[in-house]
Amino acid sequence: MHRFRNRAVGEGWATRVSAPIMGTSGLSLRRTVRTSEVWKGSLGMAETEAEIKARKERERDELYALDIKGVRWESAPGTESHEERVEIAQLPGGAVAMRSSLEPETVLRYTEAEWRAFVLGARDGEFDLEPGPHNGGVAASE
Repeated sequence: MHRFRNRAVGEGWATRVSAPIMGTSGLSLRRTVRTSEVWKGSLGMAETEAEIKARKERERDELYALDIKGVRWESAPGTESHEERVEIAQLPGGAVAMRSSLEPETVLRYTEAEWRAFVLGARDGEFDLEPGPHNGGVAASE
């Protein structure tokens, strides 16, 4: 069995095939590409709903199986260690872990794609709260 980066060929992202591509001169060339579900679209193969579900479950299981004891937790600049704050840790493969400083044993983990979607949504105002007395604003009826 061939191995690539400590994975047997045929396991997850390390699986590779030779696929035809069109060269700039019009000649058909061959190159080796990954055939994980992430790359199926580039080969013209669509994932079925069952494959998508299985891939997401596998990604989640791998993410939560990571040992994160030694990760470096970061929080927003200017926050004090005794204050409640959100803490973020970078994980392998672009994944991110997030926790509350007051409840450090409860950790949420996000794949790179999930985290990117969250950050872009936050930047676009998707999670903005309507001003109200509960969050420092003035009540709508006033």
